[in-house]
Amino acid sequence: MIHFSRRALMAGLAATPVSASAQPAWRPSRPIRLIAPYTPGGGADTLARLLAGPMGDTLGQPIVVENRPGAGGSIGANEVARAEPDGHTLMCDASAHVVNPAMLRDLPFDYRTAFSYISQVSVIPMIVLVPASSRANTLADLIHMLKREPGLPYGSAGNATAPHMATVLMLARAGVQATHVPYRGGSAALPDLLSGALTFTLGTVPYSVELIRNRRVKALAVTSKERVSSVPDVPTIAESGYPDYELNEWNGLYGPAGLPTPAIQAIYQAAKTALADSRVQDRLSALGAFGLGSEPAAFAQFVTGQRDLMAQLVRENRITAE
Repeated sequence: MIHFSRRALMAGLAATPVSASAQPAWRPSRPIRLIAPYTPGGGADTLARLLAGPMGDTLGQPIVVENRPGAGGSIGANEVARAEPDGHTLMCDASAHVVNPAMLRDLPFDYRTAFSYISQVSVIPMIVLVPASSRANTLADLIHMLKREPGLPYGSAGNATAPHMATVLMLARAGVQATHVPYRGGSAALPDLLSGALTFTLGTVPYSVELIRNRRVKALAVTSKERVSSVPDVPTIAESGYPDYELNEWNGLYGPAGLPTPAIQAIYQAAKTALADSRVQDRLSALGAFGLGSEPAAFAQFVTGQRDLMAQLVRENRITAE
């Protein structure tokens, strides 16, 4: 079960001690720009601002969050891609980072080669929700409904967003079809879900949990690998008959391609230290997320796998940006 607590992260820190002599040699020489390629107040922006203070304290220079929204995050990503690889320009991006290569054309950079990978810093699970009046009480019930009535409507936060892609993967694994109704943000779909106009949707943890507790919706499954502590009785999609299923919203730290290894390691250690801070963990928990802090090599491997999966889903399901 996923616990929004300090235990797992602190255990990880204890398992990989860093002595004074082994501390990364690189230090920034001036303030660091941390690009959030979305509007203020969104997930990536919120996380960037949450990490900026403690990371800056560790690195000895302030980290200034700069919003560069537009074109699904690619405008801000381009700003980082063309920056000098000296560690003074970084990016906190969302899962759109792995969808954009399959969706956007004629970009001035290549997502596959333009960035250095520092760490996957957070995971934001989603919950499969149905109206309180729905006949479905389990994910198996919902899939059975979709088999009997192909094309039933479901809502998402928009085309190619994390809830949309997670639903597409779930439907593909189950071998069923449903009609996608995109909204401008996940909360915009809630009135239609509550009224029964939508058969189901995927919601993030904070607003989903309150609706579940108030019995306004039913929770059928979570998208994460393990159960979520705030809804411990809700099984994972993997437990519900689709082994190895996992697809969440997430955030990662990047630098421009060619960032020297000492800089990558220093920034990674600063991020890991920030994620171990109790105030950061409490805030992440309130946001329905948990800190991860994966190593740079593991993050690079994760991004590659996710990018390949997203390209496959976009191609096979003919997903477009509109």
